[in-house]
Amino acid sequence: MTTKMVKTACQLCSGCCGMNAYVEDGKIVRVEGTPDHPANHGKLCPKGATSTDMVYSPQRLQYPMKREGDSWTRISWDEALDTIATKLQKVKDEFGPQSAVVAMGMVQLTQGIGSQGLIRRFTDLYGTPNVFSVDSMCFRCRLIGHILTSGKYSIADPENAKTILVWANNPEDSAPYYGWLMQRALAKKPKLIVIDPRKTALAKKADIHAQPRPGTDGALALGMLNVIIGEKLYDAAFIEKYTVGFDKLAEHVKQYTPEKVAEITWVPADTIREIARTFARNQPATIVQGTNPLDQQASGIHNSRLLVMLECLTGSFEVPGGYVTTPALRISDFRFPDKMQGTPIGLEKFPLFYGVFGRMFGESQGMLLPELILSENPYPIKAAIISGSNPMATWPNTNKLRRALQKIDFLVVMDLFLTETAKLAHMVLPAASFFERTDLVDMYRLMFPLPYVMLRKKVIEPVGESWADLKFWMELGKKMGYGENFPWKEPEEAIDWMLKPSGLTVKQLTDEKPEGAYIGNMRYKIYEQKGFQTPSGKVELFSEALAKMGREALPTFKENPESPVSQPDLAREYPLVLTTGARILPFLHSQLRNIPRMRRRFPEAVVEVNPVTAAKYGVKEGDMVTISTKRGSIDVKAKVTSDIIPGVLNIAHGWGEANVNVLTDETPADTISGYPALKGLLCKMEKKKA
Repeated sequence: MTTKMVKTACQLCSGCCGMNAYVEDGKIVRVEGTPDHPANHGKLCPKGATSTDMVYSPQRLQYPMKREGDSWTRISWDEALDTIATKLQKVKDEFGPQSAVVAMGMVQLTQGIGSQGLIRRFTDLYGTPNVFSVDSMCFRCRLIGHILTSGKYSIADPENAKTILVWANNPEDSAPYYGWLMQRALAKKPKLIVIDPRKTALAKKADIHAQPRPGTDGALALGMLNVIIGEKLYDAAFIEKYTVGFDKLAEHVKQYTPEKVAEITWVPADTIREIARTFARNQPATIVQGTNPLDQQASGIHNSRLLVMLECLTGSFEVPGGYVTTPALRISDFRFPDKMQGTPIGLEKFPLFYGVFGRMFGESQGMLLPELILSENPYPIKAAIISGSNPMATWPNTNKLRRALQKIDFLVVMDLFLTETAKLAHMVLPAASFFERTDLVDMYRLMFPLPYVMLRKKVIEPVGESWADLKFWMELGKKMGYGENFPWKEPEEAIDWMLKPSGLTVKQLTDEKPEGAYIGNMRYKIYEQKGFQTPSGKVELFSEALAKMGREALPTFKENPESPVSQPDLAREYPLVLTTGARILPFLHSQLRNIPRMRRRFPEAVVEVNPVTAAKYGVKEGDMVTISTKRGSIDVKAKVTSDIIPGVLNIAHGWGEANVNVLTDETPADTISGYPALKGLLCKMEKKKA
């Protein structure tokens, strides 16, 4: 029997690890890491190693279906496309294109450039400005904060650092590919600082571990600046030549003394001083920031600005071992922004979420969507397509979101499985898995200091009648009459068109460089020749752009809307602090909980509670407890552990049952980005009665 090996890229997290897939008689028989891939060096995490379980799961959606009462009826793709096109045209004619919305998941946004591009091309041609993604509460906040400060997005370079500050990041569980990178970095014996309310695997190896109250990271960063500036541990030459607003920043941080910050954060003042001095004196130093913990706070944008400032002021910006940038892949532009009509949701309240300094992100703020659907103010939402996303398990305030989605006249969901969100749809479409489609991966520059691109190759024919996202949006575009702008017959042709400016082709990335290709070399201190891409041409410690918007021009700590400090009366009823969103190794968001081998690794949701807190409430290991907030309650099993600080509870998200987002709030907390505060809510715990 002939065995074929195809080099492709995993798509079960943002790492996009290189993967060798072995195929016999059209079926994948095993997978392994690609040894010559620079991201994972031949390793695979449990998700990747068991990925064929997902592909061949008996629960896969295999053909389009429409709802008829309480049951589903199989339909053809032709009928599905005709129905969707007819409904969308009707909405556009009667209410305007802005009344149809599209939400895409992490699958498209961070792991498939072609899929994202075709979705944006379609929505532009249709005319709706209302496209949503996970960026409404994840990662975009960091991009905005970085660009506001230094004019670009930068990433950590821990392998070359003498000090590594891991801030609210647990890569062993959330991003194994980065965990392997950290292992290589720590083998060189740098100083390791970890800031996290939990004793993660890295925290247990750290030289210094600080455990702040969730939601107070901004105060801790300001306390570090108080020490660094007050003790003159900064790079005076860089500050003089390449920054604006240093004197104002220096005066501003005087109020954030270690003693005051200790009261806010619960981190001892001496520890704050030790962190600041270690970071400033052992250069180069780099900050490995968690994907969204610092974003989902009232100080979200300011938190990211502060981390860039810490790097810049201590001489670690654009140097090996500090914050670095990588060359970007040059691609053709899919967009037709001039064809969009109406105002994107959130543009007036959160203009920087839509674009910064002329660089347009072009998305609406999804945290405003449920309220808009329910209120129909300023216009109704009549149709929605949700692709590769399960907001009923991953977006905050689940009960409100359910009411909103149930109000939409026509809801289409495209996914691999009948998710919690798909169960509310009027039509479901079977999506191809990453083994069953071709797309382009250029995520390494956002995750690693690695200017690298790879083609995710189609390994097998799609299961059943499942379609690749690229194919669906191409065919829907043609059905809507946009054929001249979707001239490709196959997704690979669209990717070839997209790659033209880069000089690469699908054939090259398939035959000559199947493991991927470098797209440039790392460059350092680019600012010495080109300055910074900010209005001043320098690092903006004081932001005139924010000042003109009526926002804080200097990074400022703000308590979350719900905290023991901001709402002491509420804290008497809900005395515990809840943090959510920590990832679990076998899963990503809501994915893979229906895969038996993964579920056996982590069979049910738990709430992590410190023994001191547990004893106060009469809770023991394995007890069922009820966790409540103003928005609702869930029952969940207690995991009593000293790995979390007293007074704080941690619950992972993504569970259909014991869904922590029943407890969370979608209301924007950060007034610049519109992000909700999912790190640091008020809650209470009660032992469930038998």
